[in-house]
Amino acid sequence: MPRPFLTARWERLALLSYIVPPEVLAPHLPPGLTLDTRDGHAFASLVAFDFLDTRVLGVPWPGYRDFAEVNLRFYVRHGAERGVVFVRELVPQRLVAWMARTLYNEPYVATPMHNTRDETPDRLTMTYQFDWQGRRQTLRVTGAKPPEMPSPESTEHFFKEHQWGFGKTRGGQTVRYEVTHPVWQTYPVTSFDLDLDWAHVYGPAWAFLQEAEPYSVVLAAGSPVAVFSKSLEW
Repeated sequence: MPRPFLTARWERLALLSYIVPPEVLAPHLPPGLTLDTRDGHAFASLVAFDFLDTRVLGVPWPGYRDFAEVNLRFYVRHGAERGVVFVRELVPQRLVAWMARTLYNEPYVATPMHNTRDETPDRLTMTYQFDWQGRRQTLRVTGAKPPEMPSPESTEHFFKEHQWGFGKTRGGQTVRYEVTHPVWQTYPVTSFDLDLDWAHVYGPAWAFLQEAEPYSVVLAAGSPVAVFSKSLEW
């Protein structure tokens, strides 16, 4: 087995998924891929989580092991392979963002952010916040405990389980990398609130989501993950 490039724990993942017109996603779609649809629609998800115990080639970097991340991603296929493509990935550390952009052409940006957890025996509330050009953006999701395992046919499974990540080189070629983890349990969502200026953070093409209701809201427990090195595909 190849050695993972990166290992970590991704925990307490909130996924807000929205129906998105294909023409909004087309500029971000790597060559050779098609949009992965459900009920005839394409989707993008706002995903917020705790990125913990991060190790690169098995080595922990002091000061860079535990941090928050918020990303915007959409869903693609290459034959039977289901995967995701990222529109933008936000982290608090400038070095992490710089390395991801420079070495892998991933759309990382550094900005102040933090996650907080409020937990009782019967519920979990996660608050994810980041600052974007002087404005605080906030996502809050509450789920009931204990977590449950959704069926493979469920909407929750469709949005949370993907084995492949795809991207593009600066020359426009498609790259692929594998992400492995156990199937995630989810906390049944009882409430959520989003205060996000879509056009300000992601550009005018995303302004239509300002008044949109999500198609799905998932709060996943998470697990250890392994991310393998990218390979140039076509």
